[in-house]
Amino acid sequence: MAEFKYAAKDSGGATVEGTIQAESKADAVAELRKKNLIILKLDAGSGRRKHFQKAEQDNSHKGRTAASKRGARAKKEEIVIFTRQLATMVGAGLSLLEALEVLGHQADSKGMQATCDLLVETVRGGSDLSAAMEQAPKSFTPLYISMVKAGEVSGQMDIILDRLADYMEAAEELSREIKSAMTYPVISMVLVVGITMFLMMGVVPTFKNVFDSLDTDLPAITQFVLDMSNFLRGNMALVLGGMFASIVATVMFKRTETGTKFFDVLLLKLPVFGVLFQKVCLARFSRTFATLVRSGVPIMATLDIVAATSGNWVLTKAVLASRDSVRNGNLLSEPLTQEKIFPPMVTRMIAIGERTGALEALLEKIAEFYDSQVKAQVKALTSLIEPLLISFMGVIVGGVVLAIFMPILNMVSNLSGQ
Repeated sequence: MAEFKYAAKDSGGATVEGTIQAESKADAVAELRKKNLIILKLDAGSGRRKHFQKAEQDNSHKGRTAASKRGARAKKEEIVIFTRQLATMVGAGLSLLEALEVLGHQADSKGMQATCDLLVETVRGGSDLSAAMEQAPKSFTPLYISMVKAGEVSGQMDIILDRLADYMEAAEELSREIKSAMTYPVISMVLVVGITMFLMMGVVPTFKNVFDSLDTDLPAITQFVLDMSNFLRGNMALVLGGMFASIVATVMFKRTETGTKFFDVLLLKLPVFGVLFQKVCLARFSRTFATLVRSGVPIMATLDIVAATSGNWVLTKAVLASRDSVRNGNLLSEPLTQEKIFPPMVTRMIAIGERTGALEALLEKIAEFYDSQVKAQVKALTSLIEPLLISFMGVIVGGVVLAIFMPILNMVSNLSGQ
């Protein structure tokens, strides 16, 4: 039996500290969970802790040596498949090193091959899998590495990897839903701009001589279209340069802290799309939080990772505020109620989860709810945007065509009247 020191939240939200005797850290986690405690920190005795810290330092040094030999980057889809296959192999009884070697041999891309080679080399040198993955930050996120560490500590590597694969697949599906919602309007707008430019640059100028030969005043809309056509033809380089400069300036501003705050707040305030982005943020927050807590990652580390992977500054600020609240001995749900991005339903369910010790289960319910909400809203937006864009295209193109033919129709009408 080993002694473990712990700090945790009880059902009333109070911070409790103490020691517990258990065969392993996984058993200690299980015992604390039976008491409806949310684990903040769990450490082995001082002697073992120093031993583990020294081992981690040695592993980190070996990992850095391996990383200096090659770079490694794999695609998200490849990492999802890698995770699922690794979980299956480890669960079937293969050693970790054998499983990594098999996955490296069957890798299709050079990036995945390099990643597996790096992991094999580092693990063979005596490092833990999580330490090896830290040497490939372009392939494995902090969330991924934290969950693998939890699997190593608990001895449930195959279960943790399965949960991780489930999480990544759900996150990828959500990302595809958003991309599908945005692709159609973007392509439609590009077509509208392209058709309009073709009419203004190629078609309208051919009618200029006809209009000049008419001894009559042109309608205002026709004169406006002709003036715009002349301006575009004479200043195309200026127009394109201005568009390019605007795009570059926007991208550079987006990369600044101020720009990130501005655009993240703006996204949540957009009509129609703002609600969709809010639901996406809440779904990502809930699923990431639930996955990490269920895998045994300490609550403080979980909040750090959730804040870093939230994808929106407003949500990051709210999570960091809750982290500070938990560190000071308060409930997680209390500061979240002050943030507009969290609906009352979410904060109340989190509060109930804290009181009952079923936080991860309720967070998963929240994630499932918002996943279904996002899918439903994407379908509704697609059916709504299509007729709107068609109408917009008809107004723009029809307006240009009407401006061109209106003087001719007026002339024909006048001749008929005579």
